Amino acid sequence: MTAAARPAAADPRKVFVNSFLDDPARYVFFTGKGGVGKTSLACATAVRLCRAGARVLLVSTDPASNVGQVFGQRIGNRIVEVGVVPGLSAMEIEPDAAAEAYRERVVGPVRGLLPEAEITAITEQLSGSCTTEIASFNEFTALLTDPGVMGGYDHIVFDTAPTGHTIRLLTLPGSWTDFLERGKGDASCLGPMAGLDKQRAVYADAVARLADPATTRLVLVARPQTSSLDEIARTSAELADVGMHNQSVVVNGVLAGPHRDDDDEEIDPIAEGFRQRQREALDAMPDALRRLPVETVPLRPENLVGVPALERLFEPAEASTASVHAVAGAPAPHTAPLSAPLSDLVDQIESDGHGLVMTMGKGGVGKTTVAAAVAVELAARGNEVHLTTTDPAAHLTDTVAGEVPGLTVSRIDPEEASADYRRRVVRGKGANLDEAGLAALDEDLRSPCTEEVAVFQAFSGVIHESRHRFVVVDTAPTGHTLLLLDATGSYHREIARQMGDGGRFTTPLMRLQDPAQTKILIVTLAETTPVLEAAALQADLRRAGIEPWAWVVNNALAASGTTDAVLRRRAELENEQLGAVRGGLAERLSVVPYSAEDPVGPEALRRLASGSASGAAGSGTATVEAMSS
Repeated sequence: MTAAARPAAADPRKVFVNSFLDDPARYVFFTGKGGVGKTSLACATAVRLCRAGARVLLVSTDPASNVGQVFGQRIGNRIVEVGVVPGLSAMEIEPDAAAEAYRERVVGPVRGLLPEAEITAITEQLSGSCTTEIASFNEFTALLTDPGVMGGYDHIVFDTAPTGHTIRLLTLPGSWTDFLERGKGDASCLGPMAGLDKQRAVYADAVARLADPATTRLVLVARPQTSSLDEIARTSAELADVGMHNQSVVVNGVLAGPHRDDDDEEIDPIAEGFRQRQREALDAMPDALRRLPVETVPLRPENLVGVPALERLFEPAEASTASVHAVAGAPAPHTAPLSAPLSDLVDQIESDGHGLVMTMGKGGVGKTTVAAAVAVELAARGNEVHLTTTDPAAHLTDTVAGEVPGLTVSRIDPEEASADYRRRVVRGKGANLDEAGLAALDEDLRSPCTEEVAVFQAFSGVIHESRHRFVVVDTAPTGHTLLLLDATGSYHREIARQMGDGGRFTTPLMRLQDPAQTKILIVTLAETTPVLEAAALQADLRRAGIEPWAWVVNNALAASGTTDAVLRRRAELENEQLGAVRGGLAERLSVVPYSAEDPVGPEALRRLASGSASGAAGSGTATVEAMSS
């Protein structure tokens, strides 16, 4: 198949993924915003290549990986064979396990040789999020450069973390190569100085392989949504800037045109709105993407779990539509009640007078939209509100898309935060240094680790601000957010150690742990993987002493009243997950119906908050559901 310069307006019956499978590269990376289907596409690609006789290694670099769930077996930080697919092996780079192994490689050789106090200090130095990042990316670069790994497989398929994290991962080899080329700097994150030369060679080799179009293919995955396509356009440009040009585009989850026996049959407004929004998004696709091979994959009526479902992913749309025609004439599935609209949750948030609200969850579940809707609703009631984000890929101003009295919109930009942090450190520590000392300090501050510290400090400022007004934070996807919380925990432990048992202090972590000051909204979709990942996030938060305040199930077809065959089948599957959430995961729950209206702009966001968005099944007048957790 030859990909068209302009996609055939959203008709996946004629256009589906084929070209990059016909001529696969040695390394294939699937990247894009969270929730666009990277894992499904990566897993399906690996299965297809194995069925053609290739030996394939499937690697997830996503801290919230669910490759094991797709294949129904445990897959961890070591390469294992996937029993249900001959020729396929897989691994999930687990940040915590990688960091622990990295620390042991550094500390192990000197344990017993140095005083215990020094061992403790080294271990503490290597306990932050920077070490976690470096350890994970060391494993990643080893997969690109280790002859022992490369020789065992014909292809290595990477299911990557959401975009911002992935760009960081793919550019880190170059960042560390540049850092080491400029000088030794602060090697605390890299281990003993003697290992720097070896690391330099490994990183340089990784950069060369990533930039080689004969070796590496980057598949940019998007949904047929404007924000998703704009996201991969930015990703394409950033990766091209560092020499990665062998790119193609896959638009996943395109709903085919209606399949009706009677042309006079009433058109489902939800399905028609779904198609209209995707047509508009594809028509407005950025020119930079049009110059790349562009292909689409149809929306499937099933959960993409298990090998049979993965093998159907690349079939034309008629095949999946035929599988649900049998239920088209059946009674409509039981649909979920609207539950509490977001505005009811806002009632309780507003009663505190001020505070921090954070939306958390897997990328692509609608955290930005939910955060914007909560902030706009609070501001519309006369409150002073600051809406911000820690997500490098988020664009709050595009979602709010208008002026709202009392609402301030900003973002914690990693580059800006890093530059500001460097300036403050130089003004402080550098005040009494000579020229050589200033040069050494500047070199230390050029480390990629500096960004993690800078973002944490900016985040801490936001938490402090919430003591006086409402602050709503749209967080980065789960893995990135957990790294930020890890830095918050490390800071708390250090302050507690310095202050001792009798000291009185309040740290950002303590504010996050106080439900009177912070309300965490876990945002998810009514799908198997997002709910499992939301539950895992909740468990991680509880281990940090942070109790989620409410769950928001976003874009629920089960609450939309759709009559389209494919969408109804997906609504049936959603009810199973809504039951799981209601059955004990959530103390408070809001279900936001899928809307034919694009939730952009103050009025649309307020309608979404009230549960009365265009095309929704009802008005959302129910009271807040409280249930035991």
